[in-house]
Amino acid sequence: MKKTTKIRERWVVKAGSNMILSGGPLLIRDWMSQVAQLRRHHGVEVIWVTSGAIATAVERIQFKKPKRELKEKQALSAIGQPAIQDLYNLALQAQGLLGAQVLLTSEDLMNTVRKKNVQNTLNQLLDWEVTPVLNENDAVATDEIKFGDNDALSARVAVSMKAQRLVILTDVEGLYDSDPRKNPGARRIEEMKGITPSLVKKLERESGTGGGTSRGTGGILSKIKAADLASKKGVETWLAKGDLPQVLLQIAQGHSVGTRVRKRS
Repeated sequence: MKKTTKIRERWVVKAGSNMILSGGPLLIRDWMSQVAQLRRHHGVEVIWVTSGAIATAVERIQFKKPKRELKEKQALSAIGQPAIQDLYNLALQAQGLLGAQVLLTSEDLMNTVRKKNVQNTLNQLLDWEVTPVLNENDAVATDEIKFGDNDALSARVAVSMKAQRLVILTDVEGLYDSDPRKNPGARRIEEMKGITPSLVKKLERESGTGGGTSRGTGGILSKIKAADLASKKGVETWLAKGDLPQVLLQIAQGHSVGTRVRKRS
């Protein structure tokens, strides 16, 4: 395979469980259409990080148990992961592109040899114009080898793959100056120079255990921590609502979308 487009930037884009379950196949198809346009018209290659495997399985098999044992989470992931990947593959094929599944545990980016293998694999896929679709390997991961959530995974992948941008697609417009659920006058923060320790502590107090929903484990706190890690390592981060029209293309075109966290100089 040969490159047909001059690549100027590399992005890591992460999509959360709630967006995937709410938006379904149509939203995934729209995202992959934007991925194709980013490559063809903007010279941007994308490494995609997806959540939603366990949440997809829970809905498909009507798993009602509120508290899940580790073995149950692992089994649910094994059911949901291929279903999620099928949606991405079909959406990419509609754009004349190929997708590739890459499942990781934290050790894969901590161990020097395994990290190099991951980098080599992802670089080769991108060189072939194949879109890598990453997820945590929950079917085998234990607490000792988990990233914690896919926000952390996406930030670490962005750093290790020397990406220029990390885009976290979520179900809110971005970071606000106060909780918009409690304050109707809350305003979106368009840009930040970095993440301060005081902001992290404030969000920790407000979120208690860290936020998240019944479908996902993240929440705004995990996204801010991911943005903090990325910005300290030279990667700019966007927190943006995933179902905004052409959200990725808007970011590429320089529009004010979500919250932009600039990299630390």
